[in-house]
Amino acid sequence: MDQQICGLSSMATRLILADLSEHIRLAHGIPVRFESAGGVEIARRVREGAEADVLVLADGALAELESEGHLVRDTVRPLWISQVVAAVPEGSPVPALGSESDLQAALLAAKKIAYSTGPSGTALVDLITRLHLADTLRNRLVQAPPGVPVGSLLTSGEADLAFQQNSELMDLPGVVIIGPLPGNAAINSTFSAGVLASSNQPRRACEFLDILGSDAALKTARARGMRAPWADPGCPGQ
Repeated sequence: MDQQICGLSSMATRLILADLSEHIRLAHGIPVRFESAGGVEIARRVREGAEADVLVLADGALAELESEGHLVRDTVRPLWISQVVAAVPEGSPVPALGSESDLQAALLAAKKIAYSTGPSGTALVDLITRLHLADTLRNRLVQAPPGVPVGSLLTSGEADLAFQQNSELMDLPGVVIIGPLPGNAAINSTFSAGVLASSNQPRRACEFLDILGSDAALKTARARGMRAPWADPGCPGQ
């Protein structure tokens, strides 16, 4: 049997990669195992020398790790784009979200607002600042611990409005997705992949990235709330 491909990823792509790993094992005969955790935690592991073949993270975090020499040069490629969505607990009133004014009203009406430690959380805090609501909402913001789904804060009653990647909120029991943020308030994250410098099979890992970037993989990603990237270059070095 082919040597196993080992990967690390953030939670936003965990379910997509689980689906794809099983498909790739059956269709290509390649055993694949991914470990997923909060993006900050995964980046820490990589910097501390974690051994794996492939890394899937938001492109900003991946670019930093590449610049630090933790990825094989020229193997990074965009895979999928994810929208940040707003959600509320099931059974609670669903606010309108058709305009930026609606978004501001929803934020001001919320008692506690949950967000993540990842890039979507940073972007949300930046958005709140741009909307001149930072001071008003400062004591209402609740950041989920790394690796903890923001939706769990809705179901536990710790928040009544939440923002996170669609792939992480969709299909969660007890959670109702309102929709993506409107107009110029929209938050999109590109998730990219690269071959880790610690890989002992970089060529096979690069070939594996081609499978992740295939139309079949994109179909799985779409079913999990993501879409195609703006650019989709091939993996070099083959």
